Amino acid sequence: MKRTFKYYRIIWVRHDLSAGLSVFLVALPLCLGIALASGAPLYAGLLSGIIGGIVAGSISGSQLAVSGPAAGLTTLVASSIISFGDYKIFLLTVIVAGIFQLLLGLLKLGVIANYFPSAVIKGMLAAIGIILISKQIPLALGYDRPDFWTTGFLELVSSKNIAGHVSEFNHHITRGSIIIAIASLAVLILLQQPFAKKLRIIPAPLFAVITGILINTALNATNTFHLKTSQLVNIPSDIFANISFPDISKIFSSIEIWKDGITIGMLATLETLLCIEAIDKLDRHNRITPVNRELVAQGIGNITCGFLGAIPITAVVVRGSANVDAGAKTKMAAITHGLFLLLAVLFIPFLLNQIPYASLAAILLVTGYNLAKPKLFKNMYSLGWKQFLPFMLTIIIILATDLLIGVSIGLLLSVYFIIRNNFKAEYRITKTIRNGIETELIKLNSNVTFLNKVNLKKALDNVPEYSMLTIDGSECNFIDYDILEIISEFENKAKDRHIALHTMGIKKVNVTAIH
Repeated sequence: MKRTFKYYRIIWVRHDLSAGLSVFLVALPLCLGIALASGAPLYAGLLSGIIGGIVAGSISGSQLAVSGPAAGLTTLVASSIISFGDYKIFLLTVIVAGIFQLLLGLLKLGVIANYFPSAVIKGMLAAIGIILISKQIPLALGYDRPDFWTTGFLELVSSKNIAGHVSEFNHHITRGSIIIAIASLAVLILLQQPFAKKLRIIPAPLFAVITGILINTALNATNTFHLKTSQLVNIPSDIFANISFPDISKIFSSIEIWKDGITIGMLATLETLLCIEAIDKLDRHNRITPVNRELVAQGIGNITCGFLGAIPITAVVVRGSANVDAGAKTKMAAITHGLFLLLAVLFIPFLLNQIPYASLAAILLVTGYNLAKPKLFKNMYSLGWKQFLPFMLTIIIILATDLLIGVSIGLLLSVYFIIRNNFKAEYRITKTIRNGIETELIKLNSNVTFLNKVNLKKALDNVPEYSMLTIDGSECNFIDYDILEIISEFENKAKDRHIALHTMGIKKVNVTAIH
């Protein structure tokens, strides 16, 4: 026991401590930025990072994944907070999401993500990226009116809204914000270039935040274009005195609480499982994360978030990949990053309050762009219409309505293509002429279900009179009763139409009682 403890202590000191510090530096601006994009109190994003690191990290079976607030949930969280109009009510949806994830994990339903087509998931993330960009543009421009672009995407691009808001821009934007946003974007873009490899010791988001703080300090010193107080982060000095707690008495007061909760839980589950799959591929030791245990960890994490006033968490690719790059060996790195966030909130809130919103907006603009890169659209188009149509339809419907409807319709279109392919795949018709008599062979493949019913019935009805027909099901693993019924019914019609019918491997069923 002592040897094991000593081994892990050495691993923590040599690897996981520095990795946890690196992930903390990446996570800090992202926690603030995602809370900002979600329309939640900024401390809620920091609390989510703390809970994701310490609570979810402790329970998780993943050695390298790191949990926290995710950009993929911002749209859903923002719309939910606005629709309820009360943050305490919204927190109930986070608890419901956690309960939903916990049940999925306990019932061993972690494979659920495998049933969502890749095109729909990519479309969902791209739509989130587009909405994320649209919501951050006002902040990057220094527009500090909270009512700006809080409505749906269609109202965002309506001529009335644009005309109304553009006419007010000069009254509400600050030139200093534009300067900081451009500088922060430039830093983020430059640090991605190969020539800046040596500068990547400091994470790009942190570099952007430091740049924003330095520029604002310079603007204050010269008394030109300086930012308003409302354009800077505002973390209370005593964060725990300002936390909002859920109003548990209202958890059954509205079906919308449960609907939003399950939607958040489903999306958080998808994002987590996709992240886990990606991070496992980066693990040099080829460790595989138990997905059901991960859902239990995420469920307990989100229940904790709901009770403590935080926004929902998922496993996050950005944090996980930063953890791998920093040389993490065990999940102590994720827990350490959560502890660093807790210490920052407790002891240096005055430093966090120097961060301009414009720098956080720049970070989220880059995050949104990475979710909806033009390269992604080009790649999906190259895969053909069966992938591109569900992808684009998911994006368009999400932008026009909401995330749940968009994903559902994208899923239905994908299922339609599967069914359509199934029609063609499960039987094959061959036509020949022997001794002047038209001969047809219908070869049934491995599994023939009721989905093939319509097309098979049509094919049988098109068999000409005075011909020969062979239906071969000898190589089938499964033939649905509906198919057997159609073939048995056709046998009676075949005699009237002078069709010589031969069946192989087809079980006859009684159709006399059918009406």
